[in-house]
Amino acid sequence: MTSSAAVSDRDFARFQALIRDEAGIFLAPAKKALLQGRLARRVRELGVPSFGAYYELVARDDAERTRMLDAVCTNETHFFREPRHFEHLVRSVLPALRADADAGRRPRQVHVWSAACSTGEEPYSLAMTLLAALPPGWDVRILATDLSTRVLACAVEGLYPLEKAEEIPEPYLKAFMLRGHGAREGLMKAGPEIRALVRFERMNLASPAWPALGPFDAVFLRNVLIYFDRETKAGVAWRALSTLAPGGQLFLGHAESLAGLPIRFRAVQPTIYAIYASEAARRAEEAAT
Repeated sequence: MTSSAAVSDRDFARFQALIRDEAGIFLAPAKKALLQGRLARRVRELGVPSFGAYYELVARDDAERTRMLDAVCTNETHFFREPRHFEHLVRSVLPALRADADAGRRPRQVHVWSAACSTGEEPYSLAMTLLAALPPGWDVRILATDLSTRVLACAVEGLYPLEKAEEIPEPYLKAFMLRGHGAREGLMKAGPEIRALVRFERMNLASPAWPALGPFDAVFLRNVLIYFDRETKAGVAWRALSTLAPGGQLFLGHAESLAGLPIRFRAVQPTIYAIYASEAARRAEEAAT
């Protein structure tokens, strides 16, 4: 492919439709340059003559289609991103779980799902938070999923630049992250205590056929709904809400909301949602507002 080659309008429309069908991600026309930038390196590596030829390869080759989706997905993330969510987890969600367990209404366990987990900073942040906040003896399990096999491989490895240490509260950094002991020079590694709590799996949130999931006490579905069209967003949000255990809560990103979607939910606070305990509870809250 020559340096002057570009994604034609026709090829962009074909990639746009394929990415929408495969991942639920809608690329607006203004994203054509972004698509070209993210695919150009792979096109050069393969030596295919054009983006049109690369589309033909992607359309018939499952492995290459997965690589293309890996390249297209946005995977920006940080440890303890949007810290008020972790504060809410510690101050509200976990005390309620502990009270129910102490009263014999539930086992001493907490199950959390980190959807669209990217390179693992979010599930490891959750693992640190839960281990620090819960007494010994609790069964803590975290499912972490993402569409991209590339970022999942990074998450499983659990190696991060030392600069990311600034994102982690000092007590957690000392207790749960390692320098040396398998971490390469200039890197830190998620420690065995938190790694043991997290199971990583590939999952396409936009697929209507989800595997059996849950019930979860918290679902972190943050900064992913913004990439979906309204129909896909509503379907993903409702299926995520449906995985919650009684009293469970769904956490979205700061720029996301369920408002205006054709699904029923209870707003706990901005960007945090739950399902109603009963139809009567829903009707009572709607009558009050």
